[in-house]
Amino acid sequence: MAATATPPALDDSTTLIPKKLVHARPLFDRELVGRAVKASFGKLNPVTLYKNPVIFVVEVGAALTTGLLLRDTAVGRHGLGFQIQIALWLWFTVLFANFAEAMAEARGKAQADALRKTKTDTFAKRISGGGKTEIVAASKLRAGDVVLCEVGDIIPGDGEVIEGIATVDESVITGESAPVIRESGGDRSAVTGGTKVLSDQIKIRITSNPGETFLDRMIALVEGAERQKTPNEIALNILIAGLTLIFLAAVVTLQPFAIYSVRSVGVGTVPTIAALVSLLVCLIPTTIGGLLSAIGIAGMDRVMQHNVLAMSGKAVEASGDVDTLLLDKTGTITLGNRQAVEFIPVEGVTERELADAAQLSSLADETPEGRSIMVLAKEKYNLRGRELSQQEAHFVPFSAYTRMSGVDLDGHQLRKGATDAVMQFVRDLGGKVPAGFLEMSDRISRTGGTPLAVADGARLLGLVHLKDIVKGGMRERLAQLRAMGIRSVMITGDNPLTAAAIANESGVDDFLAQATPKDKLEYIRREQAQGRLVAMTGDGTNDAPALAQADVGVAMNTGTMAAKEAGNMVDLDSNPTKLLEIVAIGKQLLITRGALTTFSIMNDVSKYFAIIPAMFVTTYPALDKLNIMRLHSPQSAVLAAVIFNAVIIVALVPLALRGVKYRPQDAAGMLRRNLWIYGLGGFIAPFPCIWFIDRLLGLLHLA
Repeated sequence: MAATATPPALDDSTTLIPKKLVHARPLFDRELVGRAVKASFGKLNPVTLYKNPVIFVVEVGAALTTGLLLRDTAVGRHGLGFQIQIALWLWFTVLFANFAEAMAEARGKAQADALRKTKTDTFAKRISGGGKTEIVAASKLRAGDVVLCEVGDIIPGDGEVIEGIATVDESVITGESAPVIRESGGDRSAVTGGTKVLSDQIKIRITSNPGETFLDRMIALVEGAERQKTPNEIALNILIAGLTLIFLAAVVTLQPFAIYSVRSVGVGTVPTIAALVSLLVCLIPTTIGGLLSAIGIAGMDRVMQHNVLAMSGKAVEASGDVDTLLLDKTGTITLGNRQAVEFIPVEGVTERELADAAQLSSLADETPEGRSIMVLAKEKYNLRGRELSQQEAHFVPFSAYTRMSGVDLDGHQLRKGATDAVMQFVRDLGGKVPAGFLEMSDRISRTGGTPLAVADGARLLGLVHLKDIVKGGMRERLAQLRAMGIRSVMITGDNPLTAAAIANESGVDDFLAQATPKDKLEYIRREQAQGRLVAMTGDGTNDAPALAQADVGVAMNTGTMAAKEAGNMVDLDSNPTKLLEIVAIGKQLLITRGALTTFSIMNDVSKYFAIIPAMFVTTYPALDKLNIMRLHSPQSAVLAAVIFNAVIIVALVPLALRGVKYRPQDAAGMLRRNLWIYGLGGFIAPFPCIWFIDRLLGLLHLA
């Protein structure tokens, strides 16, 4: 068929986007930083900021301090340097928190802008009810319309191929320059608007209305600003909002107590409103409050960098909590193509003779199995492919009817194929099947392999053992999942014996053999009924029910539209093993959020000991014994703490965007690592930093 011919070379005029959907950009790219800085000021709007209660409280405090500063300036008060610095650093705290979120959003918006540039209003050849073709704008197409696409045409919208076969350039979606085949029927009939037909012609039934195409959804979804908060994130927001209210109530009561103490004793001074606002800002969890949204948006961005489109932040987070992983055997656990691993001759035939015949019969066989026979014969016996054009060789191509292929050469009829087909070929030529031949064939089948018989005319020579090759490192990767408490289950249509052999070799925890769509769906429901989260991949319409039921359903972009609509993620590279990376990214998101939350809370705890004694020493002189860092004055202590509180947010932005390095280990190990590194580190860090800032302020005479 023409569709199988080599497609035309792609040059700059035909390649829509010769790069990945999401290409790696420097973390602090100048353009992204510029966008983020502008957005940081725009986010000062209280109508927007109130959704982040912690930073909203900081903004109210900054506004209050600024208002008091303006009042004092208007009445001509002197010595306002401390108030000016406090007001500035409180506003910086709000801006730095906005900057963290804006940086994460800027990366998503940059990706969306790149996708928007690919959208053009092309024209389509719509086929009317009478079979006539009319040229219409792609924006005029509606779901159900049928269009004709020929060589060089841009596919005008998402749809299903209903007639024909063609090679299609999908680089606009996947970033890969290699064309793919799209044909009617089966699991490779879905096409995406904006891709380009390179050969032949196809008829497509449009499945989406304008503004609802896959590309439109991609643009909307990569916009980080539109990301919905996940349940865990909402719960954490409620927690830190509760802590903020508690500290607000505590700080508000400090001034009345201070006034009462000073009046009773007659000694000391009452902390100013600016100092109390600063104390509140330092005690509430501003660090995690400023970084929380950025962590979630960055998690989706990391998924996109793997060319996976997540329909929501919930899907990314759920992947980090997965308990059961359903993996297709073919293409995920195994390489997907059977390979020759052994030549098994019958009695009276040498292994070299069998290998030579098998190789000759495979010279015109371009399948992966045929190529693997050539390689095995070369590796074991140094038999190399021969040039037979001068020897009047007649090649017999594989046929679904004969289930054999081979070559007629120098009076020899060399054939290889299905065991029963080759046996019948031998019998038809008057030959006999050697004793034990069927037992040899059955033994290969029982171990999960496929026997391929080889004959020279009426003489059976033996068998080639083909087997599914388990991907290198698969057992180790599944062991890592097991260490994280994730159970792996292989799904296959093979018989139970073959499935058991592959499962044992790969190291999966369980398998589901001869699986039907109903079996997959029921298995997922059983797992979920026991409180487990389930993830799976799929590409066919028959996978759609299971993908919709799974907590994390990753559909292949090469699959049907039904599969892509059912899943909550789409792998643009159509690589089933990507599910393992998605789980790791989800784990990384959860670990990053937990680590920075721990760091933030422990920061607050240490700041109690660092600044409260120095701040209230003039009110309660006995507290001087607790001023272990010997900070210069209440003013320098408060200002140093406020500066540290603001700067630490910016310092942690790279960690929030990149994520904490993920190492597969059990929950207990993760908790220990989290407490030792981010808990202890978060507690220790403020002491030397605040001490250094306090000394620097003293040297510069700023406090």
